[in-house]
Amino acid sequence: MATTVEVMADAFKEVGTPFLVGHPGGESVELMEAARQRDMRFILMKQETAGAMLASTWGEITGSPGVCLSTRGPGAANMVNGVAYAALDRAPLIVLTDRYSQPAQEVGLRQRIDQLALYAPLVKWGTTVDARTIRQQLRRAIRTATAPAPGPVQFDIPQSETMKDATELVAEPPVSPNLLSPEPDTKALQPLMDRIGAARKPVLLAGLGVFWDKASAELVRLAEALGAPVLVTSKCKGAIPEDHPLRAGCIIGGLIERQLVMESDLIIAVGLDAVELQPKAWPYTIPVVALSSTPSLDALVPAQIEVLGNLKTLLGKVAALSSGGNWGEKAASIFRTDVANALNTPSTGLSPQRTVELARAVLPRETVATCDAGASRLLVVQKWQSYGPREFLTSNGLGSMGYAVPGALGARLAYPDRPVVAFTGDGGFLMAVADLQTSVRENLPIIVIVFDDREIGLIRVKQEIKGIPRHGVGIGGCDWEKIAQGFGADGTTVDTENGLQDAIGAALRSGRTTVIGVRIDGSGYVDQFNALREL
Repeated sequence: MATTVEVMADAFKEVGTPFLVGHPGGESVELMEAARQRDMRFILMKQETAGAMLASTWGEITGSPGVCLSTRGPGAANMVNGVAYAALDRAPLIVLTDRYSQPAQEVGLRQRIDQLALYAPLVKWGTTVDARTIRQQLRRAIRTATAPAPGPVQFDIPQSETMKDATELVAEPPVSPNLLSPEPDTKALQPLMDRIGAARKPVLLAGLGVFWDKASAELVRLAEALGAPVLVTSKCKGAIPEDHPLRAGCIIGGLIERQLVMESDLIIAVGLDAVELQPKAWPYTIPVVALSSTPSLDALVPAQIEVLGNLKTLLGKVAALSSGGNWGEKAASIFRTDVANALNTPSTGLSPQRTVELARAVLPRETVATCDAGASRLLVVQKWQSYGPREFLTSNGLGSMGYAVPGALGARLAYPDRPVVAFTGDGGFLMAVADLQTSVRENLPIIVIVFDDREIGLIRVKQEIKGIPRHGVGIGGCDWEKIAQGFGADGTTVDTENGLQDAIGAALRSGRTTVIGVRIDGSGYVDQFNALREL
C-alpha cells in the first residue's frame, strides 16, 4: 500500500506538475524523497515567498496547480505574501506547510503557530493531512485550486502522517475532473444577442476569465465579427495579439481609457474579474453586458445581462451569431496613439519607456516577459507588446514588489525553449535578488532588466504629486555587475540606447542568466501618471 507522501507525489505528477519548489523543513524530506523517486524535480528557493510566486506563475501558465512547500513556523509565515499572490492574482497553487505531530502540536509552543488560521483569509480551502482521507483531500484540493476563479489551497502536514499507509478509496474518481462544455442554446442567448445587435459601437473589456477557459482565439473572433476595439486588463495582455488592429491597450483604471469607452454605446465585459480593476466606483453609464464562467458577486460591474458558461464555447457561439460595423480599428488606433504620446515624455538620458521599446525591438517575438510592481510597471504594461496568452506576467491583483524574478523562473520552467525577460525596478529586484542564484544553479536562464533610478520611484511620484518633499525612498550605490557575478550570473550597467541593445543581444547569445542595470531618467513619471491615471 502506498504511503501518504507517495500518494501526494503521484497526484501532483498526474495533474501535470513535475516539480516541488520552496524551502523545506524536516517534515518535508519524506515527500521530497517520494518526488525524487518519481523523477520530480525539487527547486530549492532562497525565500519561501519567491517559491510560492514561482509555483503560482507555473500554475497560471499551464493550468496545472503549482506546488510549494515550507517548514513550520517561520517558513510558513514567510510564505504568506506568495500565497497572497496566488489568491489575488488568481493562480492555482497547492501550499504545503510542515507541522508537528499531534501530541507535540497540542503541548508545544516553540515554532508553533496556527497555520490553518494564518492562511485561512487567503486560501480557497485549508486542511490537515490525514492518511485515512488523503486521497479524497487531494482530489478536493486540486479541483478547488483549479476551478474558476483559480487560487491557493493549503495542506498542513503533521510529521506523524507522512509515512502512514494511505487508505484506499472504494470508488476512486479521477484526480482532475473530465468536464464537458455543451454548445449554448441559440434561443437562450437571444436577450444577449438583441442587446449586441442593437449596438453600433460596442467595446470589449476582457479579463482573466478568458485565460481560464482558453478562449483567446474566440475573443479575437468576436472582436472581428463586431468590428469592436478591445481593452484588456494587464493580466490579460496577449489575449488578443498586440499587433492586431482591434487591440486598443490595457485597462489601468485611468482617465485616458475613458475617452475610448465613452465613445461606445455598449460595453461587453468578457471574463472580467473585479480584482483586476481599481477599487473605485464604476465610472460609466453606458449599458453593460457580461460573459463569464463565474457569476459576479461583488456587483462592481453593473451588467444588465450576465451570461454564464464556458467562455470558449460561449464566445464561439456569440461570435458566430454576431455581425457589426468597423469603428473599432480607427478607435483602437487613436487610443494607442494617445497612450504613446502621453508616455513619451522628454528625458535627459535613457528613459524607462525607451528602455522597454528597445527591449521589445531586440528580443524575439516569442519572448515571455514578467513585470514587477512600481513606477515602471505602468510603462511596461503599455509599451511592451505580447502576442499570445500568458506571455506577459505581472502581479496586478496583489500588486506585489519582488515578483518579476521568481515569476520569470516560473515562466522559464513552463517555456523552456523561449527567452524570458524580467522587468523590475531596483527596489523590487533587491527584494528577490537571492533567487538569482536559483536561476543559475537550476539552469533557468533569464534576462533581468533593472530600472535603476536609485529610488522607490512610485512612492517618490506620490510624494511629489501630494507636494511632500522626497524622503525615505533613496536606494542607489548598487554595482549590478558585481551583484550578478557574485551569484554566478553575467551582469552589466548601461546608460545609452546602443549599450542596452548590445547588452540584450549578448545575453541572448550567451544563454546565461544576465542582469542589465539600466541607469534611467525617471523625471517623466509624474507627467505620465497624471496623463494616464488617477492616483
